[in-house]
Parts: sequence; C-alpha cells; structure tokens
Amino acid sequence: MSDRVVLAYSGGLDTSAAIRWLDEKYNMEVIAVCVDVGGVNDIRAIREKAIKVGAIRSLSMDAKEVFINSFVFPALKANAIYEGQYPLATALARPLIAQLLVDVARKEEATAIAHGCTGKGNDQVRFDVSIMTLAPEFKIIAPAREWGMTREETIAYARRHDIPVPVTVTSPYSIDENLWGRSIECGMLEDPWVEPAEEVFAWTKSISDTPDEPSYIEIGFEKGISVSLNGQKLDGVSLVQQLNKLAGEHGVGRIDHIENRLVGIKSREIYEAPAATVLLKAHQALEALTLSKHQLRFKEKVVSEYSDLIYNGLWFTALRQDLAAYIDSSQRYVTGVVKIKLFKGNCQIVGRKSPNSLYIHDLATYDKGDIFDQSASPGFIHIWGLPSKIQTQVQFSAQLKEENSA
Repeated sequence: MSDRVVLAYSGGLDTSAAIRWLDEKYNMEVIAVCVDVGGVNDIRAIREKAIKVGAIRSLSMDAKEVFINSFVFPALKANAIYEGQYPLATALARPLIAQLLVDVARKEEATAIAHGCTGKGNDQVRFDVSIMTLAPEFKIIAPAREWGMTREETIAYARRHDIPVPVTVTSPYSIDENLWGRSIECGMLEDPWVEPAEEVFAWTKSISDTPDEPSYIEIGFEKGISVSLNGQKLDGVSLVQQLNKLAGEHGVGRIDHIENRLVGIKSREIYEAPAATVLLKAHQALEALTLSKHQLRFKEKVVSEYSDLIYNGLWFTALRQDLAAYIDSSQRYVTGVVKIKLFKGNCQIVGRKSPNSLYIHDLATYDKGDIFDQSASPGFIHIWGLPSKIQTQVQFSAQLKEENSA
C-alpha cells in the first residue's frame, strides 16, 4: 500500500493541482480534508471535486463554532490586530486547521501532512510550525513551495490535467475567507498604487451603494466576549455572521494594508472584515470604560506581543498561553453594552454602559452635584511638578549661567 498524505484542501487552484502533483511526485495516496471555518459555500461540491481530481478520500469538518469560541474570541479579548490594521482572520484559522489535520492523519495512519501554501507567504510558517509542534512525527509537504511554477503555469498545469479551477489568467486573485474576515491578493493588487476594483470585494458595499440613513446597533459583552446583538442573545457564530452582513451593508470593514510579512518582504493585502472591525472597536470602547489607565497601557504592550505571536504562527506556544492568561484576567469586569453607528463606511462608537464602569458622573461633571474636591489640586500639582522644578533649579539654571557667562 502506498503511503498516505493528508492534504488541507480548499478546492482552489493550488490544492486542486496538489492532489495530482502529490501522486506524480511522491506516489502518495491523498486524503483531502476541507475544514469549514466560515468560508465554504458548497462543502459537498468541494468534497466531490477532490475525488474527481484524484483523492482516495475526501473529508469535511464544520469547525465554525470551535473557531469562534476557541480562537476568535480569545483574540477579541486581546484586541489582537497586526500592525494596527489586520484582524488576523487567516492567521487565527491556520492553527485550528493544522490541529484537525493532525487528528485526521493519526486516525488514517498517514505518514505526511500537506498544505497549499507557497514559499513566500506567512501561512507556510503557520502550518509547518503548528504541525511540527503538535506532531513532529509527520513529514510536511508543501507542493506549491516545491514545484516552482508561477501562478500562470499552475493554471496551465491544471488545464492539462483537466482540473477545474476557480481562477483564470485574467482574474488571478488568491482569496481566503472565514467568519472573521476575507483576504484578497495577487493580480492587479500587487501594485500598491492601483486602487482595488469593486470586483475584489464581496462582503462590503461600495460607499455609493450604502444606505443614506445610518443604522444603530447595540452589542452586549460578558467578560470581554460579545454575547448579544440589539438585546438578543446569540451564539458566537450567529452573532458574527449577522454583524458581517449588517456592517457590510454600510461599507464597513474594508482594509488596504501594506504588510510586513514574517518572511521578510512587504506585501499589499486587501481585507474585508465587517464583524471584526465592529467588535474590536466596541470591545476597546468597553475596556476604556471598565479598565484603569494602568491596566489599559500595560495591556497595549501585551497585545502587541500577542498579535505578533498569532501572525507569526506561534499559537501553540507557552508564551501565547501565558499572555492569554493575563488577558483573561483583565476581562473580569469587561461587561456591558456598546452602541454603534454604522454609516457610509464608518463605524462610530456613540454610547457605552457597564455595571462595572469606572466613569463616575458626579466626579466628571462640571454641573451641580460635582463631588470632585478641587481644593486638593494645588497640593497634588505641587508634588507632581516637584521633580521638574528641582531639576530645573539645580541643573538647567547652572547651565544657563554658564552659557550667559561665555
């Protein structure tokens, strides 16, 4: 019996060509595994396509719930955003897919695990590191990294072998999507000066096509996790799906990013992330209400490291777990409701409330009922400014005298 390889299968160009290539190059039987994290429209068609192309078995897994609860929501609690723009949708899905591939490979007694990543991107790192961390006994094969074909040559290879592909030379976009976001690259998008054509976008409307009246929504949080939309309790998957549709209708969530890849090059990435954009902004607004100044500032440092770990494929590491423990602790009182205005591509926070709010009206108000003791301010200012005053008198005044005497 030939050795078996478990292939992460999307039904796209590279993974479809990989089924035939793995048989030709390694003489391996391919078990195709399609993991649905929210970007699969017709899972049955994808399974059938894998068999038609040459896989001996084709499996599918609905992983949307575990993706949201175990990967997206921890990232939401952290406000995880790479370089201030990318909500890490693809980066969050890869370790989950890798984990499921390992499970299948062990069950099927395979000797290798394969994926469709190229040698220029970040996903190869995310898959390889996750797999070698969870199951170092498996050989890792990345056909698109080995075969040396350009995108046009890969399309030609697929045509020669009667492999149906969803792209053409004239429309060569590479697309990945899940519940947390949609990424688009290649083709005309590789020129950072060229504005993305409307055909690139699928989840968000052009500003000219959005409603002329704003929509107001309310998102409820419990301990940092979004749990309701407009007063209705929802599971995580349903909430994210509804927010993607609502915010996308108003053109919210388009991101055009010049990104620093882990492999050392810059790339131009287009993202659509309506739900992620809204939830991250709402969560930050609620944290501003319920966390102290020092908690917020320290958390910013933690979040920067946490986001980099996710982007760099280091989900299954002790450091990521350690940082997650701190983040979970910081969310104990991040409970409340945030009101948001969606209008013409903008997501604006217009209200927030929490039973744990550190905003005290009677301390903040300038009207009647003000309980702030203004008489304490002069003494506070004197102590606060004392180090600056002393240093100026002792050091800077002497320096000025020397300069004047010269």
